[in-house]
Amino acid sequence: MSAENRQFQQLLGFIEAEMDFESGFYNDAYLDRRISARMRRTETDSYRAYKQLLQREDEEREALLDSLSINVTGFFRNPEAWEALRPVLRDLAENNRKVRLWSAPSADGREPYSAAMLALDDPDTEARRVDILGTDINGDILEVARKGTYETSHTTDIAEELAPLSDYTEYVDEDENTFTVKQAVKDMVTFEQHDLIRGEAKRDFDLVFCRNLLIYIDAEFKVPIFETIRGSLKEGGYLMIGMTETLPSECRDDFEPVDKQHRIYRRV
Repeated sequence: MSAENRQFQQLLGFIEAEMDFESGFYNDAYLDRRISARMRRTETDSYRAYKQLLQREDEEREALLDSLSINVTGFFRNPEAWEALRPVLRDLAENNRKVRLWSAPSADGREPYSAAMLALDDPDTEARRVDILGTDINGDILEVARKGTYETSHTTDIAEELAPLSDYTEYVDEDENTFTVKQAVKDMVTFEQHDLIRGEAKRDFDLVFCRNLLIYIDAEFKVPIFETIRGSLKEGGYLMIGMTETLPSECRDDFEPVDKQHRIYRRV
């Protein structure tokens, strides 16, 4: 092991032991990208020096934990996948008195709000039957989600994200660069803290979103995630994963493809 790699592993050990972050769940490439970004921001030139900085400064610990949280999201991320979801929602709302959806992890709330707006925007879906839960391990990001306020910046164009809707102003209040989800949308979504890797399975969900998490997770923890998801779905319930993700081979007998191109599956 090189001296640099040894320093990196020592840094991960410190983060896990002193900052209560389970670094072992995530692959090293993901962790290194996020840590290196913080090192550049703090003008720190080695893992050892950055560890010393973390030992000294509580603010940098908080900044790093926020950076390590998987909160890359957007309204209607991969719009073509959301379009493929429309017939699934219609089918569920037609055949169930109440449709329960789970977004895990929900990050800043834009995914579960997208599901709510998709239901409201589709005249063939009974949106009043749709109930959505968003969960995330990060309590701070859940507070952002509950507020439902987002800003356009040089890296995020909220109006462009909302383009799949026929008229997004029906669901979002716009004030220059600030967009706030309307109460009718918020009323369809609740948020709670939950650890998808170590937490208990939920119960009786018709559809689970687990999108763009697996690409960051170490291989050995992917199967437990899918076991939790399977236990949370009704028989015949749907699962949607990210466009660049695949089901672990150990779990493929549990799910049949409904729309393989858009990563929509049904629990067998």
